[in-house]
Amino acid sequence: MVENKQYVDPKTTALVLIEYQNDFLSPKGAMHAGVKDVVKSSNMLANTAETVEKARALGATIMFLPITFADGFGELGDHPYGLLSKVIEANAFRKGTWGAELVDDLPRQAGDIIVEGKRGFDGFATTNLDFILRRRGITTIAIGGLLTNCCVESTARTGYDLGYDVVTLTDCTATIGEEEQRAAVEKNFWMFSRPLTHLEFLAQLKPKAA
Repeated sequence: MVENKQYVDPKTTALVLIEYQNDFLSPKGAMHAGVKDVVKSSNMLANTAETVEKARALGATIMFLPITFADGFGELGDHPYGLLSKVIEANAFRKGTWGAELVDDLPRQAGDIIVEGKRGFDGFATTNLDFILRRRGITTIAIGGLLTNCCVESTARTGYDLGYDVVTLTDCTATIGEEEQRAAVEKNFWMFSRPLTHLEFLAQLKPKAA
């Protein structure tokens, strides 16, 4: 396992919260049925809400990274496949709809940032996430969200390659099954991030000593 730091400076840290949207996390959401069991077992919503509240109070940057598509999903071309084809089948995450909105469990405050433009799995690929992070002097990104073994993992891998100190918040994530969740958290995350529970991360989040 990766050796954990003694502290993480909140002033240079951002929470990157991926796809905390109604279509995943609300009972009536188009894709909720597939993730609801792991959402419950990981307690991800309550854990994330606690992390956001405490990290925000310490001065960390809070960033929401939703995925959205235009009606018709023209961004995905004529022959989408894999998970994105399931998004089309569910008619999910359409811009301007209730399903694409961020869940009420994580109320936004002034100063929080919503990063627009996510169309695929990697949170950096089609957005200005890297630009915003660098302009704000962020060096550590703590990632939570959905799906653990897809968008969270893809974003963490790119963040690692771009030189960020990447934390994956293991109990602020969920995916389509317990086996898939365990494989990502226990087998994969250590290769390109520092896997921490939200309490372990909060314990490290403190101003750098003078």
